[in-house]
Amino acid sequence: MLKPYCKLCNHKSEAANRLNECQLEKLNEHSSQAIFQTGEVLIRQDSPTNSIVFIKSGLVKIHTQGPNRERIMNISKAPSYLCLHSTFGDKINHFSATALEPTAVCFIESNVFTSLIQENGNFAYEVIQSMGRGELQNFHYLIDIAQKQNMGRVAHVLLYFAKQIYISNTFNLPLSRQELADLAGITRESISRILHKFHNEELIHIEGRKISLKNDRALKEISDKG
Repeated sequence: MLKPYCKLCNHKSEAANRLNECQLEKLNEHSSQAIFQTGEVLIRQDSPTNSIVFIKSGLVKIHTQGPNRERIMNISKAPSYLCLHSTFGDKINHFSATALEPTAVCFIESNVFTSLIQENGNFAYEVIQSMGRGELQNFHYLIDIAQKQNMGRVAHVLLYFAKQIYISNTFNLPLSRQELADLAGITRESISRILHKFHNEELIHIEGRKISLKNDRALKEISDKG
């Protein structure tokens, strides 16, 4: 673990930007930084919540392990907080978080983070805003996926990566076919078949893990029709 220097950090959250110099020093003293490589676990499901996790750079998958299979709940990109709900709830992590690419993370002691919320109303407001945005994004994603058939789900996931994660119609998919199936809520066989169909119809181009959306308007229509 490395010690961050919050005052000079170029990746501060909007909330941290609302702290005064003394509060930034307090945050700095009670935080540590770590770099996680692809596939390394940041947070383990059912472990105690001792820290707020702030993703400074990189990308992680948020997933849960059920009795029969893994379920990927969503993808979280920097900058974003994890473990806010657990910190203010039952102090247990209800999901795991795994790096999908090299990811820089700050671990902030929960009691110090809570004290900063109590001290600084502007900091608290930005934290609530962050929680609200995350909740709405997850809500809309889960509702949209649940209402679609398989082709609509795959189109929706591809657009999700292009428009919300990478902000580009060409990207390297960070998930395996099985993980992509878990995110879409369908089988691996269905994912492979539909991706092949989209490729043949020139809606997308696939080269290994590199995917280019060639006709995002048509994909949007497929997604909207479900």
